[in-house]
Amino acid sequence: ETSPYLPAPKNVEVFSYNFQSLLRWSPVPVENGSVVYTAHYKTGFYDTWSGMGCAQTPQTWCGFPPELRRRRWTIVLRVRAERGALASAWAHTPPFVAETNTTLGPPRVNNVNASPDSLLVSVSPPFTPEPGDILQYLVSYWENTTSPTEKKLSESNTLFHIGNLKESTLYCFSIQVQLKIYSGHFLEGQPSAPECHRTALS
Repeated sequence: ETSPYLPAPKNVEVFSYNFQSLLRWSPVPVENGSVVYTAHYKTGFYDTWSGMGCAQTPQTWCGFPPELRRRRWTIVLRVRAERGALASAWAHTPPFVAETNTTLGPPRVNNVNASPDSLLVSVSPPFTPEPGDILQYLVSYWENTTSPTEKKLSESNTLFHIGNLKESTLYCFSIQVQLKIYSGHFLEGQPSAPECHRTALS
């Protein structure tokens, strides 16, 4: 039975990074003893609650089961606190769609080759692309002087060429990934930490 004495979990949210998602919430405070939690999900297609593999768990988070790793599904989640025969009311999340609600991290810079007038940069995306994904990279670069003027370069390859540079000069760059999503918009990732490399001397 639902108990007015056992409060529902608060701050219930989906945390999603590079399409790895989990449900998390704040612990429910009780005087003595311990509380466990049960979490359910349902999708936009099917109006029935299913278990997430987190039933009566002491943890205040629950990872998404493999069947929920669909980027375009609309998912609603709920969690309640339980203690013995008592259960709190359910606390629900707003609808979650991974493709629009995940945070994309920065790409990984694998290698930088410097020549006198250019830098050749090789990167890896921050997540494993699915077939048909359209990814592009936004590269910001600037000469490492007191007043950085930023130039931008948009590339769809993971190997790109920053050209027309001065020889033996320090240049810095930062890269972010953009993923084309179903709506036709791009989901923008976080920029990488700036990295600086000196061009070669001819």
